[in-house]
Amino acid sequence: METCTCGEITIDILFSHWPFYVPKLVENCVCLLRNLSYQVHREIPQAERYQEAAPNVANNTGPHAASCFGAKKGKGKKPIEDPANDTVDFPKRTSPARGYELLFQPEVVRIYISLLKESKTPAILEASAGAIQNLCAGRWTYGRYIRSALRQEKALSAIADLLTNEHERVVKAASGALRNLAVDARNKELIGKHAIPNLVKNLPGGQQNSSWNFSEDTVISILNTINEVIAENLEAAKKLRETQGIEKLVLINKSGNRSEKEVRAAALVLQTIWGYKELRKPLEKEGWKKSDFQVNLNNASRSQSSHSYDDSTLPLIDRNQKSDKKPDREEIQMSNMGSNTKSLDNNYSTPNERGDHNRTLDRSGDLGDMEPLKGTTPLMKI
Repeated sequence: METCTCGEITIDILFSHWPFYVPKLVENCVCLLRNLSYQVHREIPQAERYQEAAPNVANNTGPHAASCFGAKKGKGKKPIEDPANDTVDFPKRTSPARGYELLFQPEVVRIYISLLKESKTPAILEASAGAIQNLCAGRWTYGRYIRSALRQEKALSAIADLLTNEHERVVKAASGALRNLAVDARNKELIGKHAIPNLVKNLPGGQQNSSWNFSEDTVISILNTINEVIAENLEAAKKLRETQGIEKLVLINKSGNRSEKEVRAAALVLQTIWGYKELRKPLEKEGWKKSDFQVNLNNASRSQSSHSYDDSTLPLIDRNQKSDKKPDREEIQMSNMGSNTKSLDNNYSTPNERGDHNRTLDRSGDLGDMEPLKGTTPLMKI
């Protein structure tokens, strides 16, 4: 990724039409930028110079005054992602950003934020959240800047609000973005306080019937986001309990009509909750037993996909046991979601893939460390 002519042209189009934009044009531009942002923290030249080690969580704990999008700053020097260190500024540039650098500049991030707050077009909302999800993936310098910038620009609530969107793909993109944003300790605190109720509402069970129709991938994404938010976050775990999250998680674990992957993801959240010793007595008083917080694969539905998955039983864990390795952040892969996926308003694809120039770009799909789409046209050099 020496240069990014395609991205430069796309960003120029966005800026030249902003804020008076044509929705379909912006939709295509943002989808393309979302695609170009996939694994950007690994693909840019000399990517290793931007890599950062995970912060020591043990040094970042403690009570902090919380507001929706601000924090009371403490005195003295703070660690990089200390919950009270609420301001992280992008580095000053001595020359204009060019090529791939444009993908993660603050001006472009602010466009995503504006679209999340103002657009009503599902595809634009999905692509904007997906671009943020990709940019915030991984432990790298600009990912940290962007996580902080989104908090400072009061975009966390805009993304959390997308969890109530009627379109599943928007909900999934918002969930993935929130998971990666929660890497920032301050973001984790705020997301736990304000987004947990809507995340729980989107889980199958209870009075919300629409969530029963969510795909396996969407349910797993929501469960993984919940687990990321409540890890090392006792207040978020309490909020989950207060919003009847335990009931829904146990139902997924024991009902027998959810896939094995969903059962495992739900069990991991339950184990994280049980790991908080402070919650065990209150949970036991409510009638919950230790066995309710263990993985139960015997009742998992066998109508799941044929993809391989680890067979091992997940042991109960304690919050005092630290893992030296954390999973990489989720990214939206540059692959088609498949012909069985229902569209928002259209069935998205790149114009060249199906010969239809009236359709929009779509590269959202499976999450995680999957390879980017093979055989795509390489970026032109300038």
